Amino acid sequence: MMRWIVVDMDGTLLNSQKIITDLTKETIIDMQKSGYRFILASGRPTSGMLQYAKQLDMDKYNGVVISYNGSLAMNVQNQEILFHKPLSTIQSKRILHHLKQFDVDIMIDKDEYMFVHDVYADNIQHESRMGCYKLCEVDDLEAACQFPLNKILISAKPCYLKQHFQEMAEPFSNEVHSMFTAPYYYEFNALGVDKATALKHVISFYGSDRTEVIVFGDAHNDITMMQFAGTGVAMGNAVSEVKNIADIVTDTNDNDGIVQALKELKLCL
Repeated sequence: MMRWIVVDMDGTLLNSQKIITDLTKETIIDMQKSGYRFILASGRPTSGMLQYAKQLDMDKYNGVVISYNGSLAMNVQNQEILFHKPLSTIQSKRILHHLKQFDVDIMIDKDEYMFVHDVYADNIQHESRMGCYKLCEVDDLEAACQFPLNKILISAKPCYLKQHFQEMAEPFSNEVHSMFTAPYYYEFNALGVDKATALKHVISFYGSDRTEVIVFGDAHNDITMMQFAGTGVAMGNAVSEVKNIADIVTDTNDNDGIVQALKELKLCL
């Protein structure tokens, strides 16, 4: 029996206008009232997810957010940390030092602050709005980093990242996890961190297993948790690699694809 419904955010839960449609919102709230548990799983920081979790009443039904692509998992209702695996301060400093030679924008965060080189860069402005951050401009991110990091986010033109990502990642390939999260984003997490790892910890904590889990996703960073889940649903707008491993391909995020799949699976009316 399906008990857990896990939903990626951008490109899945949110439509192209970055909002949750009324139909999707009402369906998710009704399903929680019926006993289903919801998890939002995203590359976004926790601070950039909670406003959406509260729109879905997840703070009333023990919902969970998995943030930073799996670095942290938290119960929305009581703020309990269920899983947390950041990069160590030493690892973070080494990566930040290495990245100085590349023409990229780098973003690191702690609490409500995002630390950057240039507060006016377009992608940095975008990320600060999505994460509800206060921006803090510093000359040397390596020197400013005196704490573990949930992730290091890099932004650059897609052609530049494609040309240089291997040089950026290679010195740390055996000690951290790195991946593209968009053509213009590349990020570093602690080794072993991805959405699936955090999801395994969450459902184990609550005494469930993978057969009770259905996952919705659209992008490469959703693949591991879709492979882990009992049922994987790809959005109609998903990349081909996600569609190829999915059990079901539903409609797009602009056409309430989540609701259509839940109806097809007879999990809602």
